[in-house]
Amino acid sequence: MPSPELTHTPRRIVVVGGVAAGMSFAARARRLDEHAHILVLERGDHVSFANCGLPYFVGGEIDEQSQLLVQTPESLRAALDLDVRVRHDVTSIDPVRKVVVAATAGGETEFAYDELMLAPGAFALRPPIPGLDDSRVRTLRTVGDAAWMKDAAGSARRAVVLGAGFIGVEAAEALRQRGLEVDIVEFAPHVLPPLETEMASLVTAELERHGLRVHAGIAASAVEDAGDHAIVRLSDGRGLPADLVVLSVGVRPDTAFAGDAGIAIERGAIIVDAHGRTSIPHVWAAGDAVAKTDPVTGAVRPVALAGPANREGRLIADAMLGERSARVMPPPLGTAIVRVFGLTAALTGANRRTLEEAGVAHETMHLHPGSHAGYFPGAEAIHLVVHFAPASSDEPGRIYGAQAVGADGVDKRIDVIATAMRAGLGVDDLIDLDLAYAPPYGSAKDPVNMAGLLGQNVLEGITRLWQPQDLDDVLSNALVLDVRRADEWRTGFLPGALRIPHTELRERLDEVRRAAAGRPVRIHCASGVRSYLAHRQLAAAGIDSATLSGGMQTLLAYHGKDILTHEVDHRTAAA
Repeated sequence: MPSPELTHTPRRIVVVGGVAAGMSFAARARRLDEHAHILVLERGDHVSFANCGLPYFVGGEIDEQSQLLVQTPESLRAALDLDVRVRHDVTSIDPVRKVVVAATAGGETEFAYDELMLAPGAFALRPPIPGLDDSRVRTLRTVGDAAWMKDAAGSARRAVVLGAGFIGVEAAEALRQRGLEVDIVEFAPHVLPPLETEMASLVTAELERHGLRVHAGIAASAVEDAGDHAIVRLSDGRGLPADLVVLSVGVRPDTAFAGDAGIAIERGAIIVDAHGRTSIPHVWAAGDAVAKTDPVTGAVRPVALAGPANREGRLIADAMLGERSARVMPPPLGTAIVRVFGLTAALTGANRRTLEEAGVAHETMHLHPGSHAGYFPGAEAIHLVVHFAPASSDEPGRIYGAQAVGADGVDKRIDVIATAMRAGLGVDDLIDLDLAYAPPYGSAKDPVNMAGLLGQNVLEGITRLWQPQDLDDVLSNALVLDVRRADEWRTGFLPGALRIPHTELRERLDEVRRAAAGRPVRIHCASGVRSYLAHRQLAAAGIDSATLSGGMQTLLAYHGKDILTHEVDHRTAAA
């Protein structure tokens, strides 16, 4: 629709909060309505900054603080005629009078609106731990936080990071790059809690390889003042000395003022419709403060990611300003990525825990393909896990989620799978994706294509998988058939396993039957390729068999090396 005529009173649009959703909205709104008065109220010192770049400034990879400032109030006024007010903290909304109240250094000020856009973001959680008010404790949320941390790291020797989520791990990496001794504490069983156990263990190993000490499955109970340093006390009584402490245990939507105004809130997050409208007329919301519906499980929760927030801001501007082509806001898949020294970890969609909690039946497959053609120098393994709907479901093959960890090529594989999920492709459709190939970049069968090939085999019953978490049941009730070579076997094997190389299996099927004695056979190799070949042979012979998803690589990443033995049971182990 055209902008209002100049003879009409320009509409007053107030935006609460800048950075991703707020500034994306404001910029789009100006492009759609040249005559509106657009006022942006930001509580902090900076209205548009690269919050995802903060750890890299602390670590020294970004040199100047000014590089973090995407826009300033002055540049936004000059380019877009936006009225940007920093250090304006909106404390209340009166939806009847259509005004907001902001606290400033000079007192409270009211601002009237015709349309109100809420993008207040989230605030860092502060658990009830004594001592968090110590001056050496800081979050990493603002440019000021980053500047303080970079300066403090210059004279510090030891740091403790509380929380091993994405920001916590990035902060730990940055401080280690500055030469500090770093301990990282995570209450969940492993670092980067959204990752599967078998993927997170690879990240833990990389952190430890670079000298960090990881304390997972334990809580911090206090921060104690020891004079010239602090001590982070753990729940088991241990104390970790620290010259600075990074608090990164999560965030919560900053929505108390919205709830007080009668705007519908669920679990602390603002409820909006598909175009960003709240329960109050003429009030819209987007970003970290808004509840989103998980497209896989249906769970309602906030998603604190910059990409969705930026897109939502633009879409709300389209809807608010009457664009007939305004599209609905799609539920975010939660695609995310993090660098951990020489590794990259990325994910999209649901993980095993959320699927199980939602009661969603699923298949899981693990692969370890190369980042590019194996014959070209420098190929690195990509550890890939994909969850999808089983053949018996209403949507067989629907991709529920994927994760990858590796040194190279992780980002593009997860991005391709996230795109496939958004497009509604099934796991077997991944076979047909026409992806770029040259030896330095990929393989004729890209890892994404390989996931499709394996997924099709699972859907059609050609492959039957058993999972790392099934190990105890397998050891108790099945024959483990190890089809690796003798040199691999000598590095350690599962108790009671029968070793028959896959190249000898056809001639030794009777040996398998005798050892199984009516039990099912569960096969494994190093990565899952040879055990798949063995599974096909056993299945053709009428033997109940399944192949370990991802092979011994996945099994050890899930359980650790303590599950292996070097003591041969001569009743079952073959030479």
